[in-house]
Amino acid sequence: MIARLRQLWRDTAGVALIETAVLAPTLLLMSIGTYQVSMVVARQHELQSAADEAMSIAIGGWSNDDAQISTIKGILQQSAGVSTDKISIVRMYRCNSDTSYVAAKASCASDAIVSSYLKLKLNDTYTPSWVSFGVGAPINLGVTRMVQVS
Repeated sequence: MIARLRQLWRDTAGVALIETAVLAPTLLLMSIGTYQVSMVVARQHELQSAADEAMSIAIGGWSNDDAQISTIKGILQQSAGVSTDKISIVRMYRCNSDTSYVAAKASCASDAIVSSYLKLKLNDTYTPSWVSFGVGAPINLGVTRMVQVS
């Protein structure tokens, strides 16, 4: 009996199959995870590119009217593929060399030099496939840009 156990102990036939059976699921899960993470990074990059495009449009020809804000929202919606409720464009102002922003131009002193800004915000949610298996939660993505328009 002891001789038979020693013989089984030294037998290496099938070791590669057992190692593959143990490691293959782990490698598969790691591959799927890597793919999902790359999708999150790609989506964040899409949002940043759309925000950069909106910044360029705002800088290129700002006329300080609501129609232009609607146009920029429409472009962001098309570029980023998000609904308008996930896009926010707010006018902001800075008085003289102050480092903080105010929401109304009237908040500045009458003799102040007022700079106008647009605050662009894009938000989106990415749901990785592992969430459907009860692991983790959807990932919230966002981009905020401050653009000086005058």
